[in-house]
Amino acid sequence: MTIYLDYQATTPLAPEAFEAMVPLLRDQFANPHSPHRLGRAVTAQVEVARAEILKLLPEGGRLLFTSGATEALNMAIQGAPEGGIVTIATEHAAVLDTVEVLGRSGRHTTILPVGSDGLIDLDQAAEAIRPGVALVAAMLVNNEIGVLQPVAQLADLAHRAGALFLCDAVQGYGRIPIPAQCDMVAISAHKIHGPKGVGALWLRDGVTLTPIIHGGGQEGGLRSGTLSPALCAGFGVAARLMRERAEADRAHMESLWLAARKLFFQWTLNGSETHRYHGNLNLRRAGVDGARLLSECRDVAFSLGSACASGSGRPSHVLRALGLSDAEARGSVRIGFGRYTTLTELEDAAGIMNKAAQIWAP
Repeated sequence: MTIYLDYQATTPLAPEAFEAMVPLLRDQFANPHSPHRLGRAVTAQVEVARAEILKLLPEGGRLLFTSGATEALNMAIQGAPEGGIVTIATEHAAVLDTVEVLGRSGRHTTILPVGSDGLIDLDQAAEAIRPGVALVAAMLVNNEIGVLQPVAQLADLAHRAGALFLCDAVQGYGRIPIPAQCDMVAISAHKIHGPKGVGALWLRDGVTLTPIIHGGGQEGGLRSGTLSPALCAGFGVAARLMRERAEADRAHMESLWLAARKLFFQWTLNGSETHRYHGNLNLRRAGVDGARLLSECRDVAFSLGSACASGSGRPSHVLRALGLSDAEARGSVRIGFGRYTTLTELEDAAGIMNKAAQIWAP
């Protein structure tokens, strides 16, 4: 049986979320936008889910369901007011690629560098975030290296310049408190033990966007298209469990983190050790080739970087931004664990990976 250690790519579906989805897939099949009794019944379940998801977000905002975080980020970036855009070199491709497209169309864009620890310099950020900038976008928890950016301070800088602040909270939602200063927040269900195919964009009250999808005017006119009540319900239950199990999940993750740091003591941590989420372990080891290691360790599911960009053929832009050499980047792996990971699984996986790495490591 394969040991799953790729929680940043996706998390195992919570059984409770699955059970909530089944009746809406099998029996309660009405369109949630239909005005008849059956439609209203499933609409009510969508709204219950929306309310649950909002409990882990700042107060004073509304939630729009999307097909995932990529769509949510595109809605926020493309729909934001005209003006300059500032973001960070280690952001997800859904942000960087969208910003690049807007830059080619004439928008002024600034990509802030990071240090070897993966963190931005706030003085550099203050220089870049000036009047004329309309949007600042930053990730709360980096999906590849787990580093925590100073999102609250960046949001304050954005507001002083008259800009909106967009937070990619996909890896942090339900795990790390989302600063109240955010104007927009993108999240995804399958990163919190919910189903794939559904995400959301949170908008602070008063924030308006230009729609990038047109049609029936659903979700407040900003995201046309028929919602899946089953996916929304699964998302809602997953969010409720993140809130109810927060303390237990955090304690379990911390115990795994401490064990992992000892089990992989021969490896070097990529990114800051102090400013990071402890469910993400991005490591490198001299002489190791990550792709060969992945091939050798068939009974362990880990990652070489972002699953969302794994088919692009591009080396990790995140590791490059940290200043790693090509050899160091090639020798890096990402291990992710969480709620359903056992200590025995982690120990067994470390044994398999360390034994395989020993073949190449000096």
